[in-house]
Amino acid sequence: MSAERTLETSEDAVLGGRLRLRQPLRGHRVGHDAILLAAFTDARSGEHAVDLGAGVGGAGLALARRVDGLRVTLVEIDPDLAALATANVELNGLGDRVRAVAGDAEDIDALAAMGLSLGSVDRVLTNPPFNDPRRQNVSPDARRRLAHVAEPGLLGRWVASAARLLKPAGVLTLIWRADGLDEVRSALEPAFGGMTVLPVYPRVGAPAIRVLVRARKGAGKSTTERPGLVLNGADGRPTGEAESVLREAAPLGLAAR
Repeated sequence: MSAERTLETSEDAVLGGRLRLRQPLRGHRVGHDAILLAAFTDARSGEHAVDLGAGVGGAGLALARRVDGLRVTLVEIDPDLAALATANVELNGLGDRVRAVAGDAEDIDALAAMGLSLGSVDRVLTNPPFNDPRRQNVSPDARRRLAHVAEPGLLGRWVASAARLLKPAGVLTLIWRADGLDEVRSALEPAFGGMTVLPVYPRVGAPAIRVLVRARKGAGKSTTERPGLVLNGADGRPTGEAESVLREAAPLGLAAR
């Protein structure tokens, strides 16, 4: 049964209309996190990037739209959302270099059977479920819960999958809760180094709500913190930098490669 028959959906403009996404009316919907993740992913033409936990494809498709010649595989465990991701690939005319598969980010053998061979990928980007059910209310909607709630050890397992998919010196980019940066460091430590961290602030003077992190497989243990992104100014309006990233598809924090 197609995703169209099982889900009520809307078709929405993203990135100032540069991207159109069909997505469920209820449950998890594409927001700032996916676009920020794509903006912080330093991909290049001719490479292959994998979006783990892609949902309807927001981050991976935003990245493909920004980087001409980049191949992208969208991996999503929910078959209905994976079907919508496939539809979104075609809706945006990216079928020549983007594909979506229904698969579990933690089942590396199944991913290999789908053509994602170990050690073959240049970039992995991911927005894993990161809400702690012990500290936050859990949605009654099953799809929203799957997209947002992290089981114990989930981050480490997804990072381990990324490490196995990536080539030597391949790069992982992820977004996580700002108060969970130590969790990210611990998860990355066995296989990754050369971390670059960029905090995201909701407004001027407020604590960070997200961290964007890039790390290279097999690199030395160093950390660079980039200037943070402030989403809204003191007047409550989006900052110029936020507008350029969220509406104009500008890259974010990629000056140091």
